[in-house]
Amino acid sequence: MDMGLTGRTALITGGSKGIGFAIARMLAAEGCHLHLVARSAGELEAARTRLRENADVAVHVHAMDLSQRGRVEELAARCPDIDILVNNAGSIPRGTLEEIDEDRWREAWDLKVFGYINMCRAYFRMMKARRSGVIVNILGNGGERLDAGYIAGGAGNASLMAFTRALGGTSADVGVRVVGVNPGPVATERLVGLMQKEARTRLGDAARWQELTTSFPFGRAATVDEIAATVVLLASDRSSYTTGTIVTIDGGMANRGSLI
Repeated sequence: MDMGLTGRTALITGGSKGIGFAIARMLAAEGCHLHLVARSAGELEAARTRLRENADVAVHVHAMDLSQRGRVEELAARCPDIDILVNNAGSIPRGTLEEIDEDRWREAWDLKVFGYINMCRAYFRMMKARRSGVIVNILGNGGERLDAGYIAGGAGNASLMAFTRALGGTSADVGVRVVGVNPGPVATERLVGLMQKEARTRLGDAARWQELTTSFPFGRAATVDEIAATVVLLASDRSSYTTGTIVTIDGGMANRGSLI
């Protein structure tokens, strides 16, 4: 299905690997020019090389830490003409209230929570002036499936869900759409690495990590492509009446009582 995205320009934070890179790859296949943002210049260059091998689009990379004050404004000045903004950078560590101290909590929220808010503030203003644009916030089902062992992440995702719904609820008045995506467990390099470590501890063999997913819906984690395909659809005119909503992709996990 042609999504009608040829010639548009997308900016993806956390775009060098995992879900962000999968989104970039699918948008490039649809003919979107790309701006990728991440902290590592080396990983960004590797991502650009891989993308250019498979799609005839422009790929610009920006190595910066968006949790630092002033960096969002610098990026917006450098890349003002963005049709699609995908906020994806940042992860919040697991831990209870007693385990996550103030410094660690604030550091995580500076990138994911306030980073998303600041990116939206900068780019919504420009999209509003043009009366066109789409913002997709990649959140996480921790904002719906609350867990005291992931309290900083759950609270952060829940706040971003409220933020996305509030902004997207009236953004149609100025021609802009704002939506969110809540992935559950996704088989990124990070998740696989964590599960390999857990399998080594519990089963004595890191290669048996997939045995730990048997209690997940469908017996597995989601793939990055399953998340990316939804993002591309939401960013396209095929979803032109969709704003102020959150799409959860977790195999129903947020709505089941137990994974056991």
